[in-house]
Amino acid sequence: MSKFEPRVSLITLGVADLARARAFYETGLGFRASPASQGDIVFFQLGGLALGLFPRAALAQDAGVATEGEGFRGVTLAQNVREPEDVDRLLALAQAAGGLITRGAQAAFWGGRTGYFADPDGHLWEIAWNPHFTLEPDGALRLP
Repeated sequence: MSKFEPRVSLITLGVADLARARAFYETGLGFRASPASQGDIVFFQLGGLALGLFPRAALAQDAGVATEGEGFRGVTLAQNVREPEDVDRLLALAQAAGGLITRGAQAAFWGGRTGYFADPDGHLWEIAWNPHFTLEPDGALRLP
């Protein structure tokens, strides 16, 4: 019997325009594309996991589902930052790159600071500073 190791290894976002999405993440936010990127897929190493960008229609076909669907998808991605001010800085960077601020930076009821932006394809990102979580030097999040 094999052991199941709970983890997220790769998050793939379906995008309408691969070049636009790549520019948003690579040029706008400063992510570095991996040499593993090729043709119609772009990969970024994000700490212990990877982010992929893949044409939305092709991703839906690969998963065997319809491509239709707009609005809230029931999922957000999150990046925790080291300082409260980094929430504001990263939101400003996303906005300058073409992202839409959906909720500006503000104090959270649990003692941190958060804000949200949507990338050009509407994928939601929460940017959060949480004084109760530890960020390791490599960026790994450690829960209490």
